[in-house]
Amino acid sequence: MKYLFFFISTFTFAQQTQFVDFKSVLGKIVINPIERTVSGDVNYDFNVLKSIDTIKIDAQNIEFSDVKLNGKAINYRNTQKQLQIIFPFKKGKNNLTFQYSAKPKQTMYFVGSEANDNLQIWTQGQGKYTSHWFPSFDDVNEKVVFNLNIIFKKEYQVISNGTLRFKSGFDGLSVWQYQMQKPMSSYLLMLTIGKFEKKIEKSNSGIPLEMYLGLKDVSKFEPTYRNSKKMFDFLEKEIGVKYPWEIYKQAPVRDFLYAGMENTSATLFNTRYVVDSTGFEDRSYTNVNAHELAHQWFGNLVTAESSKHHWLQEGFATYYALLAEKEIYGEDYFYSKLYESASQLKYASRTDSIPVLNAKASSLTFYQKGAWALFVLHKEIGDKAFKKAVKSYLEKNAFQNVNTTDFFAEIKKVSSYDLDNFSEVWLETTVFNTQQANSLLLKNKSIQALFEVDKLKNKPLSEKKDFLEKTMQSDVYFLVKEVILNQLKNEKWEDKKELLALALTTENLQVRQAVASTLTKIPEDFRLQYETLLDDHSYQTQEIALYHLWNNFPEYRSLYLDKSKDWIGFNDYNLKTLWLSLALSSPDYASDKTDLITELVNYSSSIYEATTRQNALENLLTFGIINDTVLKNLINASTHQMWQFSKFARDNIRTLLKNKEMQLSFERILPNLIEKEQFQLKRLIF
Repeated sequence: MKYLFFFISTFTFAQQTQFVDFKSVLGKIVINPIERTVSGDVNYDFNVLKSIDTIKIDAQNIEFSDVKLNGKAINYRNTQKQLQIIFPFKKGKNNLTFQYSAKPKQTMYFVGSEANDNLQIWTQGQGKYTSHWFPSFDDVNEKVVFNLNIIFKKEYQVISNGTLRFKSGFDGLSVWQYQMQKPMSSYLLMLTIGKFEKKIEKSNSGIPLEMYLGLKDVSKFEPTYRNSKKMFDFLEKEIGVKYPWEIYKQAPVRDFLYAGMENTSATLFNTRYVVDSTGFEDRSYTNVNAHELAHQWFGNLVTAESSKHHWLQEGFATYYALLAEKEIYGEDYFYSKLYESASQLKYASRTDSIPVLNAKASSLTFYQKGAWALFVLHKEIGDKAFKKAVKSYLEKNAFQNVNTTDFFAEIKKVSSYDLDNFSEVWLETTVFNTQQANSLLLKNKSIQALFEVDKLKNKPLSEKKDFLEKTMQSDVYFLVKEVILNQLKNEKWEDKKELLALALTTENLQVRQAVASTLTKIPEDFRLQYETLLDDHSYQTQEIALYHLWNNFPEYRSLYLDKSKDWIGFNDYNLKTLWLSLALSSPDYASDKTDLITELVNYSSSIYEATTRQNALENLLTFGIINDTVLKNLINASTHQMWQFSKFARDNIRTLLKNKEMQLSFERILPNLIEKEQFQLKRLIF
């Protein structure tokens, strides 16, 4: 009978939303940054729609106590994956309360430390499951009105979904009471804790726009959040549906797993996008900003019912972000980005066998091909019909789950366009429709010029030089000039010298950067012109130019190093770590290099963010500056939560282990490592 009961329960779990509707929840939680735990009281209101014998709440490795149904103690089972409430439930309203405690292995991350005054705590629910830190629902189809009361030390800022209704303090602590008004899927629940400054603007429709930055970055508010209000106002108007939540917050967090995450009413993003005006030219937050904002409608207001329809979130967010950027940067930018993604998709389609309408589709497919599908549809049925259909789609399905058929149903109301063929071509096959894409791209004059240049790529330079020079001197979009420079890579110096000189005179940062990156061997007669790149307002260009000049002209190394000794660069210290590496590798520069080594090695330590550490480690390894501290920092990096950084570390450890002396060094320091570092290193050695 137990086996039969388990089978029936599992069957009902898979369809729980048909039997039970969780309406709202209040969580009163306390977070302990030293123990890295979260605990609290939870109060769920729910309606039973049909009789059922067991209901479940997802809970990964969470402990429970004082579980009550409608105020009375109730039998429950903790599977370490679910809290299962066993009771002969009948149709009607119910209330469930319990206490819980957890030590999350993922989804809630503790970064930095109070000792170093850089502690941050943040969550990431999508793809990781919020149920690791708050008992909730892994099924995106269960939407709940979430409210959190969060207790933490008063000197910190606490951010969560919804509106801050009240903040009170006691015994050095503060209680932050956040409330939502509308339901959402659990993966969109969030919190972050840190020391932030806040600025507030208001949208044209009256929505408060709260923008946060870390205390050391307050001078970067304007460039980091540049055009935020403009994009918000544009998207509300373009989509035609009022922003669906009461407030919109954005905050950067250290070592975030992705570029950004569109938690309902509260986006988190990676601190790599915190920039000054110079950094803005290479690494602005603009696209990520617009993308996560668009998700507030596409993903949060309406949520795809399953991964198969994920393009309804990522394709829409990508496309509407591009529309917002077009409003800022213009048509040429818009079409150049479509051209770039089309090139990626054409190349990927050679090997990618999974189409858009498939749960296992790649990010490139969901995001970029999904966006291309919407661009095609928009152009084919016309602007008026497209906007009307999107507006109706959002309003009809607000705060609900959707699939592709729901979207198509609204398209059919405004157009007789052949959606079956459209779906087959753009959503159900992997071949990229180059012919249709090109016909749309060629409506832009800069893309026309780009295609003309591309046709000449296999012709001798002597036959096309006049045309390329005229194009380089024209006001055509910079992407066309970058394509020209890429065609010159393998040409003889004397043949291409004039074109490169012309490129530098354009004064366009992107074109000049293309000169910096494509010309790795710099002739003496071009040195002075190339040196002007060191003064460009671009940290990326400065990094490329400094390295190439140092590498090409040993006799001028001291001059270049003196000029750049105070450079810092992005907030990942890209210029500072490069400078230290070059200074250490210049025999005649600085007789005592001890302090330089100490500083560079320090940047690879866990005091700094992953991007800074990786920059430092890359330079240390490239220039052969390796000691026990470097090896320990590399091992520590292999345990980091950011998979890109941990993979970088593991790959480099494997390479070093091929050297017998290095293997002995690793084995010597192994006993002095903490447990998780020992575990990781043993896996790589043995």
